[in-house]
Amino acid sequence: MSEHVTPSRTDGLITLVAADALWGELTADSAVPTASEAFTCSPARALVRYILLGSHVVATVRASNGQWSVPEVEVRRAAAELNAVGMDRQDLVRIGPFRGAPRQECNEETPLRWRQRIMGELQELGGPERAARREVGRPCHLAGIDWRQILVEQTRDGTQRTWWLPRAVVRLLDAAEHAETQWVQAARTRQASGAVTEPPSHPRQALDAGSRQTTIPEGPTASLRPYNKELEGQLYSVLSRKPGTSRRVAGWVCAVCRTRPATVLDHCHEHGYVRAPVCQSCNTQERPDHLYSNDIRVANRYKRLFHTDTDDWLRHWHRCPGCRARTTLPLPHLAAWTAHIACRSLRPTHRAPRGRKPCGVLRVSWTGNQNAPRSCLLTVAVDFCPSGEHRVLARVPYREAAERFRVWLAETAPAVAAAAGPDRLDGLPAQFRPVIADTSGEGLALF
Repeated sequence: MSEHVTPSRTDGLITLVAADALWGELTADSAVPTASEAFTCSPARALVRYILLGSHVVATVRASNGQWSVPEVEVRRAAAELNAVGMDRQDLVRIGPFRGAPRQECNEETPLRWRQRIMGELQELGGPERAARREVGRPCHLAGIDWRQILVEQTRDGTQRTWWLPRAVVRLLDAAEHAETQWVQAARTRQASGAVTEPPSHPRQALDAGSRQTTIPEGPTASLRPYNKELEGQLYSVLSRKPGTSRRVAGWVCAVCRTRPATVLDHCHEHGYVRAPVCQSCNTQERPDHLYSNDIRVANRYKRLFHTDTDDWLRHWHRCPGCRARTTLPLPHLAAWTAHIACRSLRPTHRAPRGRKPCGVLRVSWTGNQNAPRSCLLTVAVDFCPSGEHRVLARVPYREAAERFRVWLAETAPAVAAAAGPDRLDGLPAQFRPVIADTSGEGLALF
């Protein structure tokens, strides 16, 4: 898609109405649904001299005729970035509501506050169906993205409603919120110094959740610092109570994907140690998909954890001193690994139009816990088998599963395995911390 400026328009500027028409035309085939009134409908902010389009900041200027306008080339660049994003509608991230989570603070530097906007509208209107009705004065999009078209509502136990968005969209909105913060801060600095500069618009390449290349601006992560083990060995229960911790976390880039701002302080629920600051998307991706406190579903997203991005995730999990010293994973992760990797050859297949398809859905449960490894037993089963067969595939003792993992770790990630072991760390606590059962998905807020 060429980035040309129409010669007939002064300085390459087009009105906001024309920009709406151009934006809709350029993003008609985008995997991420966009709003047709991204420039003229709330929460577009032309009067504050910028408009968010995905993770791109487009500056607005007042033309000679007094109308607010935007550079056509910037609209085309933002559309090209959004069109490059791949979205898996089945790869979802829960965005709320989270019972007991602190209310998001109003931040003048981040007017977007997309989570707060979505939750406020859904809770007020009663759900996505009523939220889909556009009412006067209500935001109809976020950063040019029509989130209503892709919002998924799930009901648990017939009463509790939760709302989800595709992971690629969550990453886009997080990047947009951070880009807006950077833009406002830079604008204030320019005003204070009297300097006039252009907004950051040079793109750089990164990988989205679908491992496709997408373009994001330099602004969102340019001022963030990489995580270099500054919090290693610290207990989450202690660190989370220190004032200023959340602000400190927001200053890091995600320690896993290294492309998004960190928003969450990830920690090991078994040993209580802080792992690293991560973005909301990575934090949700690595959470075990609990059915019950001792039962998890092994979904397709585990392919990323144990295949596509194995080294990154193993290194991240072993940031916990307890897991690293014992060369293991937390029990839910070890159970998922056992079902997905160690018992892969046991999973039956069925005929499909294109070859054979793995049977049903993998599920693994356990009795006992890692505090009593001799009595802990992992049971790998298949649910939803088309023929009603293949219920239990294997029963694996905890110690056998841990030993299999050690062998696999040495073959798959030698650098991670070399740093593990009981002689690699001093001051390891003498007692295990109990497993914290988190089956409701409420622990996704920062603290």
